[in-house]
Amino acid sequence: MGAPVPGQGSGARNGGDLVVETLEALGAKTVFGIPGQHALGLFDAMGRGNLHFVSSRIENNSAFAADGYSRATGEVGVLFLSTGPGALTSLAGLQEAYATGVPMVVVASQIPLEGLGARRKGMLHQLDDQKASAANVTKSQRLIQHASGIPSAIQDAWTEAISSPQGPVWLEIPQNVLLDPIMVPPVEDALAEAADNPPRIELVREAVKWLEAAKRPAIIAGGGTRRGKAEKSLLSIAEKLRAPVICTPGGNGAFPWNHELSLQAWIEDRYMTDVLEDADVLVVIGSSLGEVTSNYFTFEPRGRIIQIDAEPRVLESNRPGLGIRADAGQALAALDEALKSERTTTADWHGAAPEALVKESLAKVRARLESQDLAKELKFMADIREAVPADMQTFWDMTIAAYWGWSCWDARQGQFHSAQGAGGLGFAFPGAIGAAVGLETTGRPGRVLAVSGDGSSMYSIAELATAKQHNVPVTWLIVDDGGYGILREYMVGAFGKATATELARPDFVRLAESFGVPATRVAPEDVGDALKAGFAADGPNVVVVETLLKMFGPTHLDH
Repeated sequence: MGAPVPGQGSGARNGGDLVVETLEALGAKTVFGIPGQHALGLFDAMGRGNLHFVSSRIENNSAFAADGYSRATGEVGVLFLSTGPGALTSLAGLQEAYATGVPMVVVASQIPLEGLGARRKGMLHQLDDQKASAANVTKSQRLIQHASGIPSAIQDAWTEAISSPQGPVWLEIPQNVLLDPIMVPPVEDALAEAADNPPRIELVREAVKWLEAAKRPAIIAGGGTRRGKAEKSLLSIAEKLRAPVICTPGGNGAFPWNHELSLQAWIEDRYMTDVLEDADVLVVIGSSLGEVTSNYFTFEPRGRIIQIDAEPRVLESNRPGLGIRADAGQALAALDEALKSERTTTADWHGAAPEALVKESLAKVRARLESQDLAKELKFMADIREAVPADMQTFWDMTIAAYWGWSCWDARQGQFHSAQGAGGLGFAFPGAIGAAVGLETTGRPGRVLAVSGDGSSMYSIAELATAKQHNVPVTWLIVDDGGYGILREYMVGAFGKATATELARPDFVRLAESFGVPATRVAPEDVGDALKAGFAADGPNVVVVETLLKMFGPTHLDH
């Protein structure tokens, strides 16, 4: 038992009310998290407000859920955390949001003011410097020491979260600041507008000069393209330049999959790397040209690079180029406006039209895949794609099916979300829960698909209780291969055998049913029909497929 909580009891306005009122004034509708002793003033105040609270079972999953809410809706995810262990448990989830640029406002409680300053008073949950622990995974951290500072601090945090590069912002409020009665009147309005992040005009002019003279322009669309809502400008620019476009895993869906200039998302294939290396001008949008995008650092471009990113630390981090620090949406709109519709230079890839090059490159990738023993994997992914409605959002864990999805998933009118930003396990199911709650909250109700392996699913299995409690329309596909499948494959490939990758696991069907969640186990060839049945049902459900999927052969090793 903890110490009694000081305060005036439910009904008296306190610092917690200022938090709730400010969030509501900013447009927040839903909050994710778990109550804690130092945060009780916050939760007491929430009972007097209109915020919808979704209680997860583990704080890490609360962070993933707030992240999924934001990705699905385009709104700010809000997370309430308790002090110490609760706050620390959220950090791996926040790393994914930070790496991927997801706008979130995180409100953590703190020990009473008199315990701050690294004095070791022996208070429950006490840390030397709690916000220092969040410094690696959030854009900034604020400690609020007086109730009158709460509205402005939250407004500032919201502004920072939505300003590119977007991301989570950390606020912490001591227990007594949340609990003590206040003189501050109720918050009536709060305004947060994203800071402008346009490209510098001389950089746009120089980029246009390069592009108008380019014979072999190509484009890499990274996650920043989607975050900047730059899809329309990207399409226009690509068509003006007749430039082939490839999407990274984070950028998947930024460019129409079946467009005649679309190299789709086969970024890890050497045939695609060859095309990109041959470009005389390569436009890189919202990507660092990191490990996966560079085909594991084998990428050696021979042309010039124009790199657009809202985060200045990304620019030229892997390759020299013309770095343009700007929001992708604003930068591409400026480029599109400055580019002429009729080009004086004709796109020419050594005598081939770019559209023919795209067609040939995709055919080479298909032939490579068909030359490997991957018929089961290709059919499995095709069956899932056929079963999933065109506008359904999907969330993927770090599992072999997701690694396939990075390259082969046509998002259509839905959105593809994966944990590729930070690469932690357990993202898909809580992320999908947050997404489904968000779609319902914003008047766009719809079912969401989560895809996990048996290893990653155990990170978020407790959220079956959350899904059931809130009757969330999520279908969870668990591909059970008896261990950490991708690590097993890596180890066998590198060392000839795998160590510590095999897992004892539960009967997922019976476990889900024990939570009151319907579940079914099917053979891999029946996954499509099982998903369709799950999509037609009410509330959460689980589909389990016991199968061992393999990855396509890594092409960077052959280079």
